[in-house]
Amino acid sequence: MQLNWLAYTIPLFLLLIGLEYWVSRAQGKSYFRFNESIANLNVGIAERLLDLFIAGATYVFYAWLHQRFALFEIRATIWSWVALLIVTDFVWYWYHRLGHEISLFWAAHVVHHQSEDFNYTVSARITVFQAIVRTGFWSVLPIIGFPAGMVVSILLVHGLYAFFLHTRTVGKLGWLEHILVTPSHHRVHHAVNSQYLDKNYGDVFIFWDKLFGTFAEEHEEPAYGLTKPLNSYSFLWQQFHFLLELLVAVRRTPGIRTKIRLLFGRPDGVDAGIRAELESRLLQQVPPALNRGKFRGYVVGQLVGVLVLLFAFLLLERYIPGWAQGLVAVFVLLTLINMGALLEQRRWVLHLELARLVLLWGLVYAVSGVQLLVVLAYIGGLSWWAYQASIRRHYFQYLYGRVQPVHS
Repeated sequence: MQLNWLAYTIPLFLLLIGLEYWVSRAQGKSYFRFNESIANLNVGIAERLLDLFIAGATYVFYAWLHQRFALFEIRATIWSWVALLIVTDFVWYWYHRLGHEISLFWAAHVVHHQSEDFNYTVSARITVFQAIVRTGFWSVLPIIGFPAGMVVSILLVHGLYAFFLHTRTVGKLGWLEHILVTPSHHRVHHAVNSQYLDKNYGDVFIFWDKLFGTFAEEHEEPAYGLTKPLNSYSFLWQQFHFLLELLVAVRRTPGIRTKIRLLFGRPDGVDAGIRAELESRLLQQVPPALNRGKFRGYVVGQLVGVLVLLFAFLLLERYIPGWAQGLVAVFVLLTLINMGALLEQRRWVLHLELARLVLLWGLVYAVSGVQLLVVLAYIGGLSWWAYQASIRRHYFQYLYGRVQPVHS
């Protein structure tokens, strides 16, 4: 039986988050907030899910580039692995820096910086759009002559190292601070303090920042997030807000050349007032976070269910037919949107709950073929139609402690 052992990174990731939480509590500090952590993990789950559908294509693309355009024939030796690590980190520095300096790339990268917490859950804030942009930058590696297998392997190591940088439980690391990117360096990168903005783009080695003049040392306690806070836990809004702002700005800008300059100019060239316009049309004010045990338990239950499903999905991907993979992916994405709506206490979350139930029921029926499920679905549909007002009232009372949610 051929299993995808990378699936075990999920429980390992969660174990490390739990360990960091325990260490932070032992230090007498609190680095985790419920809503922020759930929103961070939601973004990471979506990236892991969608990466399943594009990871193979990335390898094939690198192999094709190597076969057709490789400038050198590089073989796997100790020195070639060292060289690949250094070159990869150099490319990463410029990918990362341009991700902050070019609006079109910032639209993909901004999601990673939205959280106002800074802990291991923040490392999960990577979108599939960001992965695609990175693939474009790293395409130079197989063209240089590094085989696709080496490139993909070094990128896995690179990504694993970056995970450990997202923590406030580790202080400065002595002489390592002069060579490697440390948690202290990366805290600076995520900070919105004026002296820390646009600093420390490196991922493994810090000397790129020192060489190109983008280094800053951590002195005062950083504040995290965006310079203009997002104030939303909506899964969709987090993914697309700056892209929408950019599209509106491009539409309002006359002239093709000016539009192109806006797309490839600095993000602060986009009119900041557009965000407020879009928020007034598409969002409502985020209500205070709920501390009710029932509410948190319900959200955590959905999160755990999705993580278990994602783990099984990744582990057994070779044995799941394409149609079932598609249904599972849609179910997971609906659940992520649903959790964001729950955190914002939206009324329409009940419609998503129903859609998730219908989809899950259909998936179970397709797999089992039990005819009784059709009858039960018919009875359930009639019951919903007859008692929807009562169901809605009890649902919101259970979750939010009130008959109606704060927002529609």
